[in-house]
Amino acid sequence: MLLVPLGPRKKNMNAVWTRRQTLGGLVLALALPFAAAHAASTIKVNDNTGEVQMPVKPKTVLVYDYGALDIIQTLGGDVAGNPHQALPPALKHYADAGKYANIGTLFEPDYEKVKALKPDLIIAGNRSLPKIDELKKFAPVLDITIDNQNQMAHVYRNIRSIAAIYGVPEKGEQQIKEIDAGIADVKAKAVNKGGALFLMTNGGKLSAYGPGSRFDMLYSVFGVNPIKDKIEVSKHGQAVSFEYLLKTNPDYLLVLDRDAAIGNDGQAAQKLLDNKLVHATKAWRNKQVVYLNAANWYTMSNASPTALKENLKQLADAFSK
Repeated sequence: MLLVPLGPRKKNMNAVWTRRQTLGGLVLALALPFAAAHAASTIKVNDNTGEVQMPVKPKTVLVYDYGALDIIQTLGGDVAGNPHQALPPALKHYADAGKYANIGTLFEPDYEKVKALKPDLIIAGNRSLPKIDELKKFAPVLDITIDNQNQMAHVYRNIRSIAAIYGVPEKGEQQIKEIDAGIADVKAKAVNKGGALFLMTNGGKLSAYGPGSRFDMLYSVFGVNPIKDKIEVSKHGQAVSFEYLLKTNPDYLLVLDRDAAIGNDGQAAQKLLDNKLVHATKAWRNKQVVYLNAANWYTMSNASPTALKENLKQLADAFSK
């Protein structure tokens, strides 16, 4: 029987095993930076659905909410596409079709364009909420819907989440700090100024909004006192008449012209309210009828840095008189 020495073979096997270990270590070493980079490409933020995983510094962002568009603009970010319909003055440059794709309307996305743009992220909110599930087929969707009962908390959530996604959290905190200062200023000036009524004019009709409504922020956050009459909470407000204005007799009448907000030709709010019944109210007699920035309050939903800071300044000035 021929006996074969095992020593050299064992030595050779050890050398092969050592080489394999070295190669495996090299592969692992090369893979780790990639894994780390991949892990760092997303971030956990909060939106209307809770905690979500979103891309960091996405290259192609589509936006279906003008409040979000203003947040991005204020933070120094960029977008690839947005609706071009009824853009407020602060966002007019986003109608440049050479720079920003027109991706439908706030209510109806153009899915063919969305697909062609191959977005990394889509941001959608209240008006586009019913379309979010369909939009999720194309990219992750940040749902920035704001609830009437938690308006300011949700606005701040949106600012922080978008700032984190764009990699500028400190800029988001700075905007929140400035908004907080504006709120404190209005609260201090509105505290003993009597009751105010938020009135929307639309096609010659009047609607009143009180606490709990879509404009609840005026009362619960800014500290403006509502009139004593209980106002029905509904999406389109409580339909009221000129006689109602005289009956409730507000100290301040805060007026939002919806026709102006959406660019429609209509009976301008100032012309509509220039009548004998309104002239008899305390608000008119004391020159405390305030025509609000319609685009800020309605189109941008008072939900972004530009809208909030401008609106707070207007209110502070009104309650300083």
